Amino acid sequence: MSDNSLNNLPGGFKGMSHDMGSDQTAFKGAQWGKVMMWIFLLSDTFIFSCFLISYMKGRTSTVVDWPNTSEVFSLHVGGVPVPLLLIAIMTFVLITSSGTMALAVKYGYERNRKMCGWLILATAIGGLTFVGMQVFEWSKLIHEGVRPWENPFGAKQFGSFFFMITGFHGTHVSIGVIFLFIYARKVFRGDFDNAKRGFFTTMKSDYVAIEILGLYWHFVDLVWVFIFAFFYLW
Repeated sequence: MSDNSLNNLPGGFKGMSHDMGSDQTAFKGAQWGKVMMWIFLLSDTFIFSCFLISYMKGRTSTVVDWPNTSEVFSLHVGGVPVPLLLIAIMTFVLITSSGTMALAVKYGYERNRKMCGWLILATAIGGLTFVGMQVFEWSKLIHEGVRPWENPFGAKQFGSFFFMITGFHGTHVSIGVIFLFIYARKVFRGDFDNAKRGFFTTMKSDYVAIEILGLYWHFVDLVWVFIFAFFYLW
């Protein structure tokens, strides 16, 4: 674009909206799928932030004692209660899966199809393991009487916040696991090497899609770190 053309663009907020809408400068050279994923993650950040802020507000404003999470989420090993054992394992598994996802992106750009596919598959198995442990955690607390409207351990709000926050995050992980298995199959099949078109798009496949999926997975892992800190450790 010539300097004269740039000078003819509207100024102020109109110029900003015009520029962003027509993708003249702000996203110049950026892969459109990445940009859209970042926009989605930004909106999702607001949602999770609202959940955690609501949780902090509800916990600090209740007049009933808040449950001791070290006791509520403890597991008995050899008859001895171990605080937050399951949560620690879940966190380790999810953070490790973030590392395998990062390696999958690396090998994808290096066109190492075999390593990329196996690492995506390992990431999917890690996510599936996390979801399975979360299902066990839910069933354990439900068996002990925790409900969204009731909680035998203390403040009633605890149950509603727990199921809302961990359920919303678990849904994100489950969706990510589904796409990880799909992408692992596409990698092993050579779709990204052959630029094969997808089912729901006319765009040709490329290893950039692995990086975009990686952005989503790293975001899910990062959100869990905040949930772990605010909900389980506080």
